[in-house]
Amino acid sequence: MSRRRAAVKRKLKPDPKFNDIIISQLTQFIMKQGKKSKAESIIYKSFDVISNKTKEDPLKVLKKAIDNVKPMLEVRSRRVGGATYQVPVDVRYERRISLALRWIVEGAKKRKEYGMIERLAGELLDAYKNTGLAIKKKEDTHKMAEANKAFAHYRW
Repeated sequence: MSRRRAAVKRKLKPDPKFNDIIISQLTQFIMKQGKKSKAESIIYKSFDVISNKTKEDPLKVLKKAIDNVKPMLEVRSRRVGGATYQVPVDVRYERRISLALRWIVEGAKKRKEYGMIERLAGELLDAYKNTGLAIKKKEDTHKMAEANKAFAHYRW
């Protein structure tokens, strides 16, 4: 661990179209090789697909999908007396959102549809309906934390 002062938390600028910080975070996860405008266009076009399929506000669909995916518990490795234990800990709010977005993007990349626009729209709709790869990842994380709750007294 560093002996210097703690790193300064930088504020993200909200995205230009919806003026929302969560969308700019999603843009960061989708972006490859610094192509931010490409990532933004993928998100906005997938929002169009979502609004055509559901006739609902895509921003509300995104927020509900994130609420469905964000984990409450996770496990962290903790060394105690030569043994490593998986200790369940609560997840901070910022990390919850970050993990949820990361899992949604990973799930979208693993889908079989053609093009990232369709994949992202499909994964967001699946997360909105409590199905899909991102929800499975959350459930696996919760199962792992539940299985290791005997080691909760090692929490720091």
